[in-house]
Amino acid sequence: MRPFVLVSAAGTADGMARRTPVGTFGKGRRGISTTGWALRGAAAGAAGTTALNAVTYLDMVVRGRGTSSTPEQTVEALAQKAHVPIPGDEEHRQNRVQGLGPITGLVAGVGVGVLIGLARASGFRSQPLVGTLLTTLGVLVAANGPMTALGITDPRTWSATDWASDVVPHLAYGAVVKTTMDAFDRL
Repeated sequence: MRPFVLVSAAGTADGMARRTPVGTFGKGRRGISTTGWALRGAAAGAAGTTALNAVTYLDMVVRGRGTSSTPEQTVEALAQKAHVPIPGDEEHRQNRVQGLGPITGLVAGVGVGVLIGLARASGFRSQPLVGTLLTTLGVLVAANGPMTALGITDPRTWSATDWASDVVPHLAYGAVVKTTMDAFDRL
């Protein structure tokens, strides 16, 4: 058996796609535009972000823990680095920062979804587990990368519980995004 077999999205050998160890590249029979796949990715990213938030909030309920302040710290650090003041008196400014913090998570989640959609537009397909893990890795980097680069957090110092409370919700995101994108392929 050849390692790179030309297959369609349906798995038939028709010369339109190439199967690799991590997935399939190339166009299937679907005539969906790049913008169409990007929009589908945005929708999948929004669904994944909802799953991530639900798992995070459930963890907060079960363990009785509070919200993380790292999104707000990230907003503060980014505003300072960009020399863009957040307007308002102390109370209004703090309220804006508290609103902007979760928006950074939404932007990361939807943004990674768009990237997944663009990968799909290029013809990339993967097995469910591989796609879920790749998507999870992507959103972990998108969410934690800026906080780590800004010195707000250091994953090297996290406990096993810290890692679990971060990875499990992101894994839910990855599973929902992968499942949603695969469902779009079947429409």
